[in-house]
Amino acid sequence: MSNLVVTIAREYGSGGRTVGEMLAKKLGIGFYDKQIIHMASDMSGIDVGLFGKVEGGDTVKSSLFNKTGLYKGDLIAPNEKGFISDENIFNYQAKVIEDLAEKESFVVVGRCVNHVLKDRPNTVRVFIHAPWEFRVRQSEGKIAGSRSDIEKFLQKDDKRKMEYYRRFAGGDWMDATNYDLCLNSGKLGFEKCVEAIEDYINLIQK
Repeated sequence: MSNLVVTIAREYGSGGRTVGEMLAKKLGIGFYDKQIIHMASDMSGIDVGLFGKVEGGDTVKSSLFNKTGLYKGDLIAPNEKGFISDENIFNYQAKVIEDLAEKESFVVVGRCVNHVLKDRPNTVRVFIHAPWEFRVRQSEGKIAGSRSDIEKFLQKDDKRKMEYYRRFAGGDWMDATNYDLCLNSGKLGFEKCVEAIEDYINLIQK
């Protein structure tokens, strides 16, 4: 059987990253988040700051190589037009993840990985969401400012993730059909979310 990969998409404040870390620790496998952009930067030679800009919703450069932006698994060589473009920056991250999946089992957060690995066997695609009030409470202390500031941040982050997913995966980030499991961390709590994912893994591996 191929290595197990659990992809986690999450709303900010839902605790999806925490769930991912807890799951990885419980399963004894790797956990990847921001490390991916550093690995992709090392692989490509593209400045790591440009990866952060694309993830943050800023445009680095459009590419004629792929007008739709949708991930198709191709990489643009350093001597070709569009090498430093949003699409190629995304593609290098996807390449890092695909290479990792050949070497080890792991949990990975964000970056449309559920789309990148959608046809890969032994991949579990999870979406963690939570009620608005829960997200606001979880964000207190992490986001400076008033409740209004926190709510504005959450709205902006949701929009950023929706646009990012639409651009590179060609779909709706919150569409349940893009995932194997959609879990409400506000109702279940983090530990029960981990247990639910474990139970699903056990079912598909029987």
